[in-house]
Amino acid sequence: MATATPVTARPRFPAWLVAALLALGTIALYWPAMRSGFITLDDPVYVTANYHVQNGLSGEGVKWAFGNTERGAAWMPLIWLSHMLACQFFGLNPWGHHLINVLLHAANTALVFLVFRRLTGATWRSLILAALFGWHPLRVESVAWVAERKDVLSAFFWMLTLLAYAKYVVATQARDSKSKVWHGAAFAMFVCGLMSKPMLVTLPCVLLLLDYWPLDRFKPGCAWQLVKEKIPFFVLAAVASVATFVVQNHAGAVITVESLPLDARVENALISCCRYLGKMFWPGGLAVYYPLPGHWPLVNVAQAGLFLCGISALVFLDRRRHPFLLTGWLWFVGTLVPVIGLVQVGEQSMADRYTYVPSLGVLILTIWGAYELIRRWRYHEIALSVACSAAVILCLALTRQQLGYWQDSETLFRHTLEVTENNDIARISLGCVLLDQGHAGEAQKQFQEAVRIEPDYDLGHIDLGCALLDQGHADEALNQFQEAIRLKPDDPLAYNGLGNVFDKQGRTDEAISQYQKAIRLEPDYAEARNNLGIALGKKGQSDEAISQFQEAIRFKPDYAAACINLGIALFKKGQTSEAIGQYQKAIRLKPDDADAHYNLGNALVKIGQTSEAVSQYQEAVRLKPDDVDIRINFGVALFNHGQTGMAIIQFQEAIRLKPDDMPAHINLGYALLHEGRTDEAISQFQEAVRLMPDNATAQSILAQALELKNQSNVKTPGSVKP
Repeated sequence: MATATPVTARPRFPAWLVAALLALGTIALYWPAMRSGFITLDDPVYVTANYHVQNGLSGEGVKWAFGNTERGAAWMPLIWLSHMLACQFFGLNPWGHHLINVLLHAANTALVFLVFRRLTGATWRSLILAALFGWHPLRVESVAWVAERKDVLSAFFWMLTLLAYAKYVVATQARDSKSKVWHGAAFAMFVCGLMSKPMLVTLPCVLLLLDYWPLDRFKPGCAWQLVKEKIPFFVLAAVASVATFVVQNHAGAVITVESLPLDARVENALISCCRYLGKMFWPGGLAVYYPLPGHWPLVNVAQAGLFLCGISALVFLDRRRHPFLLTGWLWFVGTLVPVIGLVQVGEQSMADRYTYVPSLGVLILTIWGAYELIRRWRYHEIALSVACSAAVILCLALTRQQLGYWQDSETLFRHTLEVTENNDIARISLGCVLLDQGHAGEAQKQFQEAVRIEPDYDLGHIDLGCALLDQGHADEALNQFQEAIRLKPDDPLAYNGLGNVFDKQGRTDEAISQYQKAIRLEPDYAEARNNLGIALGKKGQSDEAISQFQEAIRFKPDYAAACINLGIALFKKGQTSEAIGQYQKAIRLKPDDADAHYNLGNALVKIGQTSEAVSQYQEAVRLKPDDVDIRINFGVALFNHGQTGMAIIQFQEAIRLKPDDMPAHINLGYALLHEGRTDEAISQFQEAVRLMPDNATAQSILAQALELKNQSNVKTPGSVKP
């Protein structure tokens, strides 16, 4: 058997220097990721909508990290702690979160070189292995997606486990007493890896593969000893596998056999293996989500099965001459088992991120295979150098290109739709982005297409209902939410949407009933509690409304909208100081929320802090320049602060935005009258009367202005709107 064992020969260049250069090259390559934002897919679960994470490292946060299994549908406390640490230092600035991913991937790239150089003694092949691993475009998803921190962090511990294991083998062969220390270190790193991502359950099998090649430890009579020393690893892997299945099944992430039959899973597993191989050698059409078809064409499945069986047979038959082929192939196939879809978690057919560790098997097979194939050629060194250089350069170019698609959610999902077909999830995701941007019409088209592709997916109908309601099509939205409830009667999102429709239609009692159904189904549904609070406030049930807003904030402490609504409810009850506290909290959570600044300005006016109110109104106008009410109250505050000229500008802008706004005309009239521009003021009061002929206040003000036309006694204006 051709073998390679750990060596201590002095390399031409220090290994640490090569590793450092690999890490620096990786950082330089992925540096554009620092300019990317968060992605709407999964990033909210892990960071942007996770108040446990956003609060940074704390005793309560650590307790939650080790006890949580709901978010992420897995037990991975080290991932949560890493995100908390990122928030501790960088807050919600995306670049800091991306930086951690890039640094971890750079460390992994360096570790791949160090580990395989130690295992095989082949410096240049290990260098090429590390470069192609770290710089391959399939790595972009794991690095540029903040939520996929679990890939790079778990792989970091994977490589440390292999490094410790390699040292354990050397110590064992030398009968060094430190062998137990290195065995314990390998086990500790394995534990940390499982606490980052359960996919590491295959690592004990990989250790056995490394015993076969390159360590050549499978001597006659030694097989049981090799298995025996790994029993703790296998036991822990078994426990982690069972626990992960239970947790994912409880979270509803595991697709049932009724929804996806076993034969369809086997078909997809065979096809996906071949697709992964294809994307390793020609990484085109990479997407964040690959839809799962019900069944693949039988011809394609048969071809995939024959292809995989053929490779398996070849590497097995050639195992004595070229054992690295078997190790590389089994590494690839074996490490894919947890995510190949036989136990289907999620609705994707495959994912680029799943190749993070498995790809090393293919690269081992390819690089060592190519070396063996041409090493007897006269100019084999030149041939290998040219081929490897071309592969690395191609990877660099494609990786940079792929990073560009991850700059924001809209770019990512549009690209995904370009390279995939019938992708309802990508369309829903793009539609949600467009809806958040205020492009409800464009979002509606995406949701409609998603519903056409997958008419039985309740979330598509819910999102379509939201887009229709946003455009004022309440009746059509009602039909979509009702269809979602028919498809999934226990969906709280659908009941919340239905409540929103009834609220828009003025059917407040029915809206309250729907919000209450949503809360019964999901007691910690903060958005439904916030909506219920608004509806109860409309019914005059202020105490009950306050209670719902408080509950919404308890379940979602970073919920700025609920803080604003609680502040409004408290303000109406005369609890101005408490209201100010809620508005200030909302601004801390969401500094760019115009409503928070506006309502804080109103409260500050109430307690006589006009100067501070002006500052808040000014910020509100900057954030929401087309809001008439904000401009009117801003103008009143400016007038009361002695800045009449600036107040007139705000009232005029309010009228430009909404020419038929009676309070804007009256307030402008007051300000003009104060400036001695009586005729202009009367003109504004007359316009107010024209707009609302039956309004006694407008008529009275006009009469006073006409009476005082030639006098200098000017009344002080005040906002008609409270």
